[in-house]
Amino acid sequence: MLRYFRRVGGLEACSFLLLLGVAMPLKYFYARPEAVRVVGLLHGILFLLYCHAALVLALERKWSRTKTFLAFLAAFFPGGPLWFDWKLLERE
Repeated sequence: MLRYFRRVGGLEACSFLLLLGVAMPLKYFYARPEAVRVVGLLHGILFLLYCHAALVLALERKWSRTKTFLAFLAAFFPGGPLWFDWKLLERE
């Protein structure tokens, strides 16, 4: 499950950066809203998969409330899941 969590976290972080760095500028500077629709949908699905995997892993590995909270909080920041993996999961 840890490998799955790390993969989904990496994909979620990349999709968030793609959404902010590519799709949003295409929408607002070049009037191409379809980029946000496609990347936004993909990011939404990956966000839900990340949250589900974080919950399952937290219950499976008996994480503290703080660690679980940080896992969920990381999903709201660009690159957050990568930081969480790098800083808090490096020993697992």
